[in-house]
Amino acid sequence: MAAITADMVKTLREKTGAGMMDCKRALEEAAGDLETAVDNLRKSGAAKAEKKANRATKEGLVFACITAATAALAEVVAETDFVVRNERFQAYGPALVKKIAAMTAEGDLTATLVEQEKATLTEMIATIGENIQIRRALRWTAKDGGTLASYTHMGGKIVVLAEIAGEAAPGVAADVCMHIAAFNPQFIVPENIPAAVIAKEREIAAAQVLGKPANMVEKIVDGKINKWYSEVCLTRQPWLRDDKTCLAKVAPALVVRRFVRWQVGEEV
Repeated sequence: MAAITADMVKTLREKTGAGMMDCKRALEEAAGDLETAVDNLRKSGAAKAEKKANRATKEGLVFACITAATAALAEVVAETDFVVRNERFQAYGPALVKKIAAMTAEGDLTATLVEQEKATLTEMIATIGENIQIRRALRWTAKDGGTLASYTHMGGKIVVLAEIAGEAAPGVAADVCMHIAAFNPQFIVPENIPAAVIAKEREIAAAQVLGKPANMVEKIVDGKINKWYSEVCLTRQPWLRDDKTCLAKVAPALVVRRFVRWQVGEEV
């Protein structure tokens, strides 16, 4: 069997990113043949990844890539914050969202990215030693003169993406994203709320005023529903910069077409 030198181990490590002892062992098993050792490490990495695939991934970051017309988001998760701070993990996320932004498909691309990135993630899992997964991914293209804005909070623990049209003062688009991060609205305007959801809220509100005179109940319920709108609708919530007003009054000519607010680890 050929002697395994330090240079051989270094070369294999540079090609695969695997640990030094794993490289030495793979070269020994391959009788010094570099390509066979690479194949063995890949097979070993796949086996390790399979074993770790069901381990809990509670830590991670949301990465964003945005231009004037295209935006991409990806949530990448791992088992510990130690790995999330790893240089390779930190470099992988930005590269991933740039790849998503360069695609032509729209909307939820999670399944596509999970399949495309399988080999890369397998190798990262084998090298780093933890389960690492792409939890979700999307790509948006602004339509009909709309613009895209985003906001990243806590270094990527919360990321907001919004598509906006119409007119507003400078900085309002960024403030909208910051507001969404802080107040987590469920809807943009009352008109977006499904009729069944409103009906349920009216039922609950009516139950809270049982015994009141019938001619008062409808007005009280209407008041409760309007208050509820100010809790769940982006345009009606107390505004981030001034809680005595709201976005509908601050920027009446601004239209928020859609938004997402991703927080690491939340229920999807």
